[in-house]
Amino acid sequence: MTERRPSSQGDATPLPPLNAEDLAERKMRFLFALRSKGVIEAKVLEAMERVDRGLFVKGLFAERAYEDMPLPIGCGQTISQPSVVGLMTQALELGPRDTVLEIGTGSGYQAAILSQIARRVYTIDRHRRLVRDADALFRALNLTNIVTLAGDGSHGLPDQAPFDRIIVTAAAEDPPGPLLAQLKIGGIMVVPVGQSDTVQSLIRVRKTQSGLDYEELRPVRFVPLVEGTATE
Repeated sequence: MTERRPSSQGDATPLPPLNAEDLAERKMRFLFALRSKGVIEAKVLEAMERVDRGLFVKGLFAERAYEDMPLPIGCGQTISQPSVVGLMTQALELGPRDTVLEIGTGSGYQAAILSQIARRVYTIDRHRRLVRDADALFRALNLTNIVTLAGDGSHGLPDQAPFDRIIVTAAAEDPPGPLLAQLKIGGIMVVPVGQSDTVQSLIRVRKTQSGLDYEELRPVRFVPLVEGTATE
């Protein structure tokens, strides 16, 4: 449930292994690319420096982990483009006391970034295999403030609501009503919205005492938000 990337034969060409010097240089370019795309908040950049994206990309595409592009991760899903992860995190205006709900665990990379800033992160995905893999990686990295769940993210997590922040990593036709209902007054939701996979906008919704304020941030392209749970 992450950003869509068209597949092509060229994407599958393996790159030669990186030595330590090349890896360090690639990580430095990675952070520079984030800044050039508008990720400028210090705490977001620090979180993205601490969390190694290379750990969340496996197999044929692992050598491309430090490029600013979405990559396949299995179950027909992708790990989002790093600059989009950074911009979505930045748009949440996170604080250290915030509890966040993420819809669409995917590789776990976005949740890991959020965990560096927020108090607690609940992340839910319809693909059980992705949840298992992400949870194992969170444990290996000792990210103890992330709770992973397999289930229908379109309904949110009412038992743990309300949330200070909600982030949705799949596109809905409109900001989902059940999720807005689980957002605290004063809270923020960041969600891709669009009726097709080619025309989508990243929207920030602020919930106030008087209603909902919507702000369009940028064009994006994400896989659709799907109700129900997957078979794997």
